[in-house]
Amino acid sequence: MPHDLSLLDTALAAYPRAALLEGPTPIQKLSRLSQLPEMNGCNLYVKRDDLTGLGGGGNKLRKLELLLGEALAEGADTLVTWGGFQSNHARLTAAVAARHGLACELILTPSAVRTDDDFCHNGNVLLDALFGATIHRLQRGVTPDSYAAELVERLKHQGKTPFVMPLGGSSPRGSLGYAACAAEVLRQADDLKVHFDRIIVPNGSAGTHSGLLAGVTLARSSTKIVGYSVLATEEQATATTLEKTRQTLQLLAPSSSLAESAVQVDGSQRGEAYGAPTDAMLEAVRLLASREGLLTDPVYGGKAFAGLLAAVRAGKYPSGSNLLFVMTGGIPGIFAYRNAFD
Repeated sequence: MPHDLSLLDTALAAYPRAALLEGPTPIQKLSRLSQLPEMNGCNLYVKRDDLTGLGGGGNKLRKLELLLGEALAEGADTLVTWGGFQSNHARLTAAVAARHGLACELILTPSAVRTDDDFCHNGNVLLDALFGATIHRLQRGVTPDSYAAELVERLKHQGKTPFVMPLGGSSPRGSLGYAACAAEVLRQADDLKVHFDRIIVPNGSAGTHSGLLAGVTLARSSTKIVGYSVLATEEQATATTLEKTRQTLQLLAPSSSLAESAVQVDGSQRGEAYGAPTDAMLEAVRLLASREGLLTDPVYGGKAFAGLLAAVRAGKYPSGSNLLFVMTGGIPGIFAYRNAFD
């Protein structure tokens, strides 16, 4: 299908960006999975954003390219952010700070559903310390953004120049990283001579979904973006994604508009809470690993891939559909969820 990347490319060029990726991440076909009768003739592909090398890789690096560009332009010497104990964004913020010689302060909040030793001390939180970050483990009930505001003031009094990375890197500025990814995908699709009917992503803090949707909208592509909510309810995630996509589009092209109907969020795979394992997630992670030798995480990718499998098995997409799943990384989280897989 025709698309026009000129306006998107020009708009993105206006924002400072720190290069954190080694180049475009590959698109690969899941040939063995696609051959299964239960796939109903659909062609499944993956966008390997787990292969961004720095810090163990993952989708947050695309957002951090824009946010770090802004931080360096402001002369920041300390990066501050927050998230759960197993936050991929926190891990990659720490890695980015190490690469650029910046201090890093991570504010980590406990999980409401997991308190086992692997979750609290393995996976991402183990890597945070290896990257040299200062870790603040909050007690349950302490609000991380208010703690961050107090920490920033303390750092300023110490003569530091802190820069606050938003939750998940998913501010409108951070979401520009996935508008750029949309352009990358459309170019790769042209090279492969494939039109992707749908791009499927996990929807947590909504920045990946919003950036991709803003990108395909500005490029006038007919590819649809489908997000599976893993954090908020379907209604909340839909509203957040709509608002964030419109804000991202405002940065790119203030005259652009977005219909509410363009936002497609499915809340069927969230489970009882953010980070809570589900049977469908466990089956999806095992199937992708055993059939294709690929790993996806239990919090984001596993649930979104479970949603894709459920939709395909139910015949939601016609035979011959080309479906692209964005592998967002987060693989260290598998080790934090050992008990769930046992």
